[in-house]
Amino acid sequence: MQHLTIVTTGGTIDKIYFDDKSEYQIGAPQIGDILEQLGAAFAFDVIPILRKDSLHITDDDRELIRRTIAQQPHRHVLVTHGTDTMVETAQVLMTIPDKVIVMTGALNPARFQGSDAVFNIGCAVGALQALDNGVYIAMNGRVWDPRTVKKNRAANRFEAM
Repeated sequence: MQHLTIVTTGGTIDKIYFDDKSEYQIGAPQIGDILEQLGAAFAFDVIPILRKDSLHITDDDRELIRRTIAQQPHRHVLVTHGTDTMVETAQVLMTIPDKVIVMTGALNPARFQGSDAVFNIGCAVGALQALDNGVYIAMNGRVWDPRTVKKNRAANRFEAM
């Protein structure tokens, strides 16, 4: 993989906590900074198209994500996305031919100590280089087919259906 296209949609991975307001808001994408700090040995570009919690992503938003990815010239695409509706978006993306698309996110904001963001991003980047064309979810150290995975909200992890 010489080039990675990254499409960001928001989600917990990019959340910022505001003490004064006692609330979270979705900030700028963190993935570019993370890859630069880790010394990624490939070129990448970051395309921020949404800053939403995945519970607020609509069918129109999913179509925007699908259309944006389909228009990209590069084969390898990583999508950062909130975990609650990641599976639903992944299933919409399955109509895109000739690309390897891996979706990932975080259960804790990337800015937080002990966040799973860096682990999930690393897993996703490795998966992108090893997988055939298709759509996958990389979370919790595993790579999943979006047709056979669900988020277990009680356990706060992804698991087989």
